Amino acid sequence: MARVSLKNISKSYGKTSVLQDINLEIEHGELVVLVGPSGCGKSTLLRVLCGLEDISSGELRIGDDIVNDLPPAQRGIAMVFQSYALYPHMTVYRNMAFGLKIQGEDKAQIDKRVRDAAKVLHIDHLLERLPRELSGGQRQRVAIGRAIVREPKLFLFDEPLSNLDAALRAKTRIELARLHKDLAATMVYVTHDQVEAMTLGDKIVVLHEGRVQQAGTPLTLYQQPANRFVATFIGSPTINLMPGRVTDVSAQGARVQLGNGCRLLATVDTTGLQVGESVEVGLRPEHCDVLPAGTPPGPDDAAFDAEITLVEHLGESNLLYLKTDDGQELIIRGDGSAEVHLGDSVIVRAAPEALYLFRADGMACPRLRPGNMRSANAR
Repeated sequence: MARVSLKNISKSYGKTSVLQDINLEIEHGELVVLVGPSGCGKSTLLRVLCGLEDISSGELRIGDDIVNDLPPAQRGIAMVFQSYALYPHMTVYRNMAFGLKIQGEDKAQIDKRVRDAAKVLHIDHLLERLPRELSGGQRQRVAIGRAIVREPKLFLFDEPLSNLDAALRAKTRIELARLHKDLAATMVYVTHDQVEAMTLGDKIVVLHEGRVQQAGTPLTLYQQPANRFVATFIGSPTINLMPGRVTDVSAQGARVQLGNGCRLLATVDTTGLQVGESVEVGLRPEHCDVLPAGTPPGPDDAAFDAEITLVEHLGESNLLYLKTDDGQELIIRGDGSAEVHLGDSVIVRAAPEALYLFRADGMACPRLRPGNMRSANAR
């Protein structure tokens, strides 16, 4: 187990910059998840950590050692790839033991490590099987076991669950979380799946165009996104954004007028915010109510008319696709048992603390009460 420190890490291929000025601290025993859209640099960063890519500039430490120029074999890392990369002619036992055998480890020590890791992963009854006799989830656990037996300082996972079906991915995700707890190991995990990121990570690092947009706990990124990109990336369905203009600022927050004439209060820090400034108001689909037309709003509630254009029935909830008077399209998560129909006129209502505010440069105004995000109907 080791602490990992990245200081001003950059990576370029010729004139093409892939990673730009990455600064990140990964603590002992922490599971850090790297997320972002395709091409953002998350897999490149993982390859930099393991030594498969050279660093163009900056300093990388694993434990007390600067490892910029160390080859992968000397960094004390173990990597689990998207593909299982198992030797098809070797049994599970031999696949897990092969790396230790190459290193010249004692046979008794190899046997103990393999059997201990197999027991942790619940594959001890599969040790004499060949990879073709295993399910996808079992093969992935063998690949993880091959990493565990090396007892590395740092585990690196490159989208290890993406080849599994949805049900097996959810099950294996739980097993990975338990494994991290049992091993108390330092892990860096790359995924494009934000559900994996939110459920697995002690810390999430959001990357975009080779830069860290924000790093923090899952709840911090969800409740207090640093900018518009993080807000749109974290959360499913994605956050609704409505253009508006600031009409008043005070200690209570900012009052904004939307394009449909609706005036609302967002309880955000207004430092540096100017009257007349163009902004975007953010509203997450799960943080508002959809009510029958004519329902009176509270004194400070955001409330505007809309029409239902599409309904997706999910069982416990509905996804309602709405269009406001000025043509703004919204997605709202509603009660799955509620009677809703295409063409219904409704009112969307949300409390001031449920709203986000983003300035023209995309930066977020910090929310004053991020822990209380339900709309007026829930208060």
